[in-house]
Amino acid sequence: MTTKTYAALALSAPVLLCANAAFAEQGFSWEGEIEIGNEQVVSSDVAANEIRNTYAIITATGTYSFGNGVELFATLTGESVTDPTVDRTFEDMGLYVEELGFSFGVGESATITVGKLAPSFGSAWDDTAGFFGGTLAEDYELTEQLGVLADVDLNGAGTLSFGVFFADDTSLSRSWGEDRGRNRASAGGAGNTGELDNLAIQWAHEVDNTHFHIGARHLSASVGDVDDEQGFVAGIGHSFEGGFDVFAEVASFSNFGGTADDATFVTLNAAYAIGNLTLSGTLSQRDLDSSGKTDLHSIAAEYEFQNGMTLGGALAHQDDGGVKDTIVGLNLIIPLG
Repeated sequence: MTTKTYAALALSAPVLLCANAAFAEQGFSWEGEIEIGNEQVVSSDVAANEIRNTYAIITATGTYSFGNGVELFATLTGESVTDPTVDRTFEDMGLYVEELGFSFGVGESATITVGKLAPSFGSAWDDTAGFFGGTLAEDYELTEQLGVLADVDLNGAGTLSFGVFFADDTSLSRSWGEDRGRNRASAGGAGNTGELDNLAIQWAHEVDNTHFHIGARHLSASVGDVDDEQGFVAGIGHSFEGGFDVFAEVASFSNFGGTADDATFVTLNAAYAIGNLTLSGTLSQRDLDSSGKTDLHSIAAEYEFQNGMTLGGALAHQDDGGVKDTIVGLNLIIPLG
């Protein structure tokens, strides 16, 4: 789970709100969550990997609707902004702007969003159950991008989402408290170009109890990069009667991150709900040319209380290029708003 942006809620809220912008009442609304958790490598082939990270993630999204299809929104996130290198407890906490912008409707079927955003490409981090469900897939999640996005309702044939963007290189890329520093295009990395020369497009649809998506992206090479990144993703999920859900997503890249690496990611997730308890399992793999395969397999349980709070726990086994780790994760998620 490393530094997950577990703020699936925060990342998706503006788009979900915008979809019904034309019908929204005027005024301010907000929602968010607090996650308190502990992730610990309890055993490893490499002793230095045996690290405990006790963390907190606080996310809040505020939206103001003008009642005419125009909305302003902002998402603030507070979390540890560095990766752990030793045991730590609520350290290196920083507050940053994850999303900020405005949206407006065009006709009856399109919504345009401008600002600091999360372009649509994949959904494993949202659609998998369990503490470690989307951990490897988060490597290709697009967040904190400056640009213009569009969501078009295809009149019963799904939704087409596309946009142009680049990695935030303004002062909004910094954080308050523990300063993670300002991102600059000179730091390199595919998509970190300071220009609107990066593109993502994704089509998503739902038929009865099955949902699926397919997408592509082009991230232009930046300073010091080998070449442009090209990526493709496809996913499908189905809900069976009796509370059993399955989800699968595959993503493939050339010049991943602007490097010489080709990369492939596979995520398979199944969940079974028994009342307020959800049991789940995940099989996932990341394959990079330079570092080889990483396999992450996990089982998890999550219990949702009547007040909306969710308590979760999971056990994972990771094989990263032959280095084997056993990892335990525990968390409590408290909804706000």
